[in-house]
Amino acid sequence: MAVPKILLFYAFTPLADPEAIRLWQRDLCESLGLRGRILLSKDGINGTVGGELKDVKRYIRKTREYAPFHDIDFKWSEGQASADGKHSDFPRLSVKVRDEIVSFGAPGELQVDENGVVGGGTKLSPEQLHELVEAKQVTFFDGRNPIEAAIGHFDGAIVPDVDTTRDFVAELDSGKYDHLKNEPVVTYCTGGIRCEVLSSLMVNRGFTEVYQLDGGIVKYGETYGDAGLWQGSLYVFDNRMHVDFTDDAALVGRCTECGVPTAHVANCRDLSCREQFVVCEEHSAGVSCAAHAA
Repeated sequence: MAVPKILLFYAFTPLADPEAIRLWQRDLCESLGLRGRILLSKDGINGTVGGELKDVKRYIRKTREYAPFHDIDFKWSEGQASADGKHSDFPRLSVKVRDEIVSFGAPGELQVDENGVVGGGTKLSPEQLHELVEAKQVTFFDGRNPIEAAIGHFDGAIVPDVDTTRDFVAELDSGKYDHLKNEPVVTYCTGGIRCEVLSSLMVNRGFTEVYQLDGGIVKYGETYGDAGLWQGSLYVFDNRMHVDFTDDAALVGRCTECGVPTAHVANCRDLSCREQFVVCEEHSAGVSCAAHAA
């Protein structure tokens, strides 16, 4: 049985007609049998799609034929197949136009030109990150939410008190991180897109030495696996829920029900609820917000 492939990608670039790009991307994905989520705005594209290898490769070729998307860095991972041999990582295809391709609730702050985000943090490759850590005392700043960070993070990282990316503006404006404004801060997230915006928000608020991990945790894991500064598993936004870079990945998460080490994340069993919990396999079927509230 062929293992489906998952692509994670984004590009910050001015788009004159996002709706036309939406129609093209929707038709392209449908013609190739790809499923997943793609967001477009006047500032670019953000997507994760999955399908058979030959179809995914054709998607990359056709997407790169459009000049603004020519240099997109597509990040690969293996998906999972269902019993019938179909790819099961995404239930459907969704291609939409939004004000932001990652929703920080600050579309007026973000400035984008043909080279990407204007005024963001200094981009670091995984190797450059190690060089910086060896040269300076840095603070890692997680650009994700606490559930994502609970199963994997950089050692000693600050995990902001946010539920969604829309909470970051108020979090930064709260003053609780002002002591870092003259210190080296390295932002990181799954594939790099959230840190493109987060680092620019931090620079706009007076943080003077801001870096971002280029390519995100995905690129770092491809480079160093579990032999570097990363600890644990990587939360992902599809039916896999998490991935490990090697078989040596540490279990840093703890089940909210019994406390055993785990990397498993489960949705609340109440269908009307969108909360998630870090739980072991044994307790995943019985987790609900109502039970935790009680």
